[in-house]
Amino acid sequence: MRPPSPSIPEKEFLFTALKQSLRLDGRQPLEQRQVELNFGPELGWVECAQGKTRVLAHVDAKMVKPPPERPFEGIISIHSEISPMASSEYESGRPSEEEVTITRMLDKVIRRSDTVDKESLCILAGQRVWHLRLTIHCLADSGNMLDCACLAGLVALKHFRRPEVEVIGEEVTVHLPTSRAPLPLSLHHTPYCFTFAFFPDTSIPPVLDPNLLEQRLSGGLISIALNAQRELCVVQKSGGVPLVPDDVLKIVDVAVNRAKELDALVESRLKEDWAGRKIEVI
Repeated sequence: MRPPSPSIPEKEFLFTALKQSLRLDGRQPLEQRQVELNFGPELGWVECAQGKTRVLAHVDAKMVKPPPERPFEGIISIHSEISPMASSEYESGRPSEEEVTITRMLDKVIRRSDTVDKESLCILAGQRVWHLRLTIHCLADSGNMLDCACLAGLVALKHFRRPEVEVIGEEVTVHLPTSRAPLPLSLHHTPYCFTFAFFPDTSIPPVLDPNLLEQRLSGGLISIALNAQRELCVVQKSGGVPLVPDDVLKIVDVAVNRAKELDALVESRLKEDWAGRKIEVI
């Protein structure tokens, strides 16, 4: 069951406020909601919140035989699930359009942009590689689940540690974390996703990180994934609002600055979490 569409007074009130560069939650048009990262007891468990939007990400790994066409590369699979408790719009067992969009964007941001060094996941060429499985659970939808899901997935990959493996001849030995410290994944870069909402009325400025009402009343969305080194990875546009090149370049500049800020926050939170963990190695 889809929730009721925003009423005409809601629409008029929002548009009137946005024309004055005022947002209902007090933010500036190009201001992101506060990001919170909480880590679980296991490495690779991360809960990310942007405002009231909440996403849980989990990474696990197992050894598998690689496909014949890629004997030197590990495997990465991504799965997303939007819980019915996130919103009345979502039903259990029926992938929604939002869920498909999130999974496709995660695939572009993480897998296709070579975030993870797949060759570093090779244990024994043609015989054994690591298969990483990233699972995304969307717990609460207060708008812009896409950015929150991408951030949660990337931080989960940075937080995860795989067991150390020793190869002697054809024999593979996996060492427990209690005997040898687990190893971080080898990442080429960390792309962050930023979504901007545009409106049919050109007098309304674009807004970063739209909340649920802004997202529903927008005429189009554009999502940009880039890293703190200014490398553009993915640009994805949905909706019918036409954009001139200057508009796109302006929001790319905004995204670059936000990526630097977000990267500093992520690194700081990871260091805090790692400092608070005690891993005993015999």
